[in-house]
Formats: sequence, C-alpha cells, structure tokens
Amino acid sequence: MREYSEENYPKKEITEKIIKAAFTVHNKLGSGIVEKVYENALAKELRTAGLVAEQQKKMKVVYGGEPVGDFIVDILVSNSVIVELKAVHMLERTFEDKLLHYLKVSNLPAGLLLNFGAPSVQIRRKVYSVRRDQSAKSVISVKSEQSE
Repeated sequence: MREYSEENYPKKEITEKIIKAAFTVHNKLGSGIVEKVYENALAKELRTAGLVAEQQKKMKVVYGGEPVGDFIVDILVSNSVIVELKAVHMLERTFEDKLLHYLKVSNLPAGLLLNFGAPSVQIRRKVYSVRRDQSAKSVISVKSEQSE
C-alpha cells in the first residue's frame, strides 16, 4: 500500500476538505447548473470549513524577474491549492493540462479539477514538483496579486 506523505501527496489535509465540500455541494445542488453557481456554493462551503477561498483569483506570471502576464483561477484555497471547476458532461484532457500549467507557473504543489456536470462529482487531483536538477533561473514563478 502506498504511503501518503506530504512529499508525495502535498496539501493532503486541505485537498480532502475541498473534496468533502465538493460532494456536499453536489449532493445539495445535483448536476446541470451553471459553473458559477457551483463556484459560489463551493466557496461558501470552504469558508464554512475554515479555509480561505479566493474566487476568480488573478495570478501574475513573472518571468526573468519581470511580469509577463496573468491568469485567473476559479478558486485559490488557503493560498496553496488551485481549484478549477467545470460543469460539463465529460472532462477533457485539456482541462487537466491547463491545471498542470497553472501549478507550474504558480509554483504551487497541488490542484483539483472538479466537474459538477456528471451524475457524481468527478475529481482529478494534480501535483506539480520542480525537479531538483533545474536551476532557479529556468523556473517560471508566479506571485499572487494582492487585494486591497
């Protein structure tokens, strides 16, 4: 049996709370509603569970020490887990690839892709880790934009 340490299962406690909240939302709302409704309901459940949930969080991409653009994640939880939501019949590989890209440029270790459009919540957990042989100059970093 695989051991679930922080190294091979980063942010385990937070992602488990997010998954539990996703099932609560799906049990109450069912499938077939627009994505934004699920986002609002999930953010409410996460806050009730004591987590910080920032919706439509704008993240700046910094390359070579300079900002080169930005992207927006559906929910950033406790400044450490990216949650991307879908309300589609079937998840596509491109959704998973997008989440992995977000993890890479944000230098965050874990993300969840949650689909509320199926009869049961579909969950894809993604982990990103920087290879130890990469130099600091070759890694793209992201700084979260601060709200005022």
